[in-house]
Amino acid sequence: MRLIQCHELRLEEFVGGDVPRYATLSHTWEDDEITLANFFQGRSTQRGWTKITQTCQLAIDHGFDYVWIDTCCIDKSSSAELTEAINSMYTWYANSDICFAYLSDFDQSNRNSSFLSSRWFTRGWTLQELIAPRDVQFYDSSWKLYGSKAELSEDIAYATGIDGAVLRQTGLDLQGTLDMIPVCRKMSWASSRRTTRPEDIAYCLLGIFRVNMPLIYGEGEQAFIRLQEVIIKNRNDLTILAWKMKAETSPWENFGILAPSPKTGRVNPLVST
Repeated sequence: MRLIQCHELRLEEFVGGDVPRYATLSHTWEDDEITLANFFQGRSTQRGWTKITQTCQLAIDHGFDYVWIDTCCIDKSSSAELTEAINSMYTWYANSDICFAYLSDFDQSNRNSSFLSSRWFTRGWTLQELIAPRDVQFYDSSWKLYGSKAELSEDIAYATGIDGAVLRQTGLDLQGTLDMIPVCRKMSWASSRRTTRPEDIAYCLLGIFRVNMPLIYGEGEQAFIRLQEVIIKNRNDLTILAWKMKAETSPWENFGILAPSPKTGRVNPLVST
């Protein structure tokens, strides 16, 4: 696992359990993000550097020497490392002491700017970044604190459909709550979320369902079928089959027993929030 040493802005690698306390960043990718290769080249005028330096300063202000940022802490040119990282990402967020969620399109000083309308709430990868960390602190486009996951849990639950208990609990309590929620309901949390690559709508759910699988970019919607097959092998929960095609679907289209994507209608059992 690579972490940024915040005081000196250098990358350090840690293996096994020898990992210091660290913070994480949750954000939506934009132009000029700093990759691992860019980071090794040193500071630049790219806007992505501002995101890194601001995150590091936040970490220092909260008493942390290290921070994990997905853009530059993963070597995406290595398929093996990318597979390991995506299969580990939920755990990395869960093990962080705090997660800073940066909403670049939200300005709390602008009355026309809405927190819950931020695209951060529409992306596939940010679903696990909302659920897994024990503490999520939301910052607007000016890096001003807006509130925490705990403080905003009722509003977030209403807007996203995620059970309030999931947003309020952490650690083993959170895992116990997630395990009790039917598969079909957890699938519904991703029904309105988007990813740039079609495979990622499956890969971004691995941690939420506590499963692992290899990445095969290029397989398209088949990735979501594989995800469901892995879940079936690991969970005794028939609600994974509780889905239906939307009304506008052509009657001539044929589908198997598994849903082609999380965007299909889910028949959700009532779960207390």
